[in-house]
Amino acid sequence: MNVTIRVAVKEDCTRLLELINELAVYEKAPEEVTVTLAEFIDAGFGQKPVWKAFVAEENGLIIGFALFYTRYSTWKGCRLYLEDFLVTDACRGKGVGKLLFEKVIEEAKNGNYNGMVWQVLDWNEPAINFYNKYTADIESGWLNASFSKEQTKNLV
Repeated sequence: MNVTIRVAVKEDCTRLLELINELAVYEKAPEEVTVTLAEFIDAGFGQKPVWKAFVAEENGLIIGFALFYTRYSTWKGCRLYLEDFLVTDACRGKGVGKLLFEKVIEEAKNGNYNGMVWQVLDWNEPAINFYNKYTADIESGWLNASFSKEQTKNLV
């Protein structure tokens, strides 16, 4: 494979959103993707960008991505948060994920972050095995909590 890892640009957003939907299907939650393309573009390339991403490209086609942002921990300080990380099914097991993941690790190291964090579903054995190769600390005991946009409108 002749894969290039590069920083995502605005023109990549349509393809990135396709891959985000692919990830949601894999994670058995396709209905959870509610962001519009316009919102996604604005969040990455608008007046106040909040995310960055690396893409893996082969022959002009994006086959994977790693989307991240700065997260602040009152206990640890600024940490790089890896929000989503995906290599298309047809390209898995060929080293593309390793290239992307290590690029994000470099970003955490070179950006003077106090570490890097992400989540993995407890049933996602391939991902857990991948992260274990890097001797990642995979925590237990924390439950995720959230409000939807509609819930926030109705709460206070």
